[in-house]
Amino acid sequence: MRRQVNLYFEASLLWQVAFKMYLGITPSVTNWSPAGDEFSLILESNPLVDFVELPDNHSNLVYSNLLCGVLRGALEMVQMAVEVRFAQDTLRGDNVTEIRMKFIKRIEENLPAGDE
Repeated sequence: MRRQVNLYFEASLLWQVAFKMYLGITPSVTNWSPAGDEFSLILESNPLVDFVELPDNHSNLVYSNLLCGVLRGALEMVQMAVEVRFAQDTLRGDNVTEIRMKFIKRIEENLPAGDE
């Protein structure tokens, strides 16, 4: 239970502040898994797609997938391994953009001998 509360607090605070600071939007943190290790970030509006239309022959393209890489990389910097993927995308006709995040493990920092 403590891990779930800790992850919820980190997710809510970190993502709401980070998204507001860099993209000017505040996502909702919702859809927690029963185990408390997976949740969704719901973006009512995605500023990365404001002026984008996908051509018919590229309808499978996940245009904002850059956000998944940014989120994964940011969490790796604080020693957390996560899986990040798009569940819904407004470019594909969904009402909101949903990014699904799953906590995998804490990354143990292994320093070479003598570099402590």
